[in-house]
Amino acid sequence: MKAILKIEGMTCDHCVMHVTDALQKVEGVEKAKVSLKKNEAAVKFSEPATMDEMREAVAQVGYKAI
Repeated sequence: MKAILKIEGMTCDHCVMHVTDALQKVEGVEKAKVSLKKNEAAVKFSEPATMDEMREAVAQVGYKAI
C-alpha cells in the first residue's frame, strides 16, 4: 500500500531526517520518502502499519501529519 501524508512544521533537512526516521520505525513501513519542498511524506507500507500509527509516530517527534 502507498500513502501520502502532508507534514506540518518541517523547516530544514534535519526535520526531514526526524520524520523519515520516525516513519521507518513503524512496523510495516517499507519505505518513507519525505520532501521538505512539498511538505509531505510518501510512504510504502503493509500490515500491520496503519495511517494512525504513522501519524502518531510523526507527532511524537514534534510534527503534524494530516
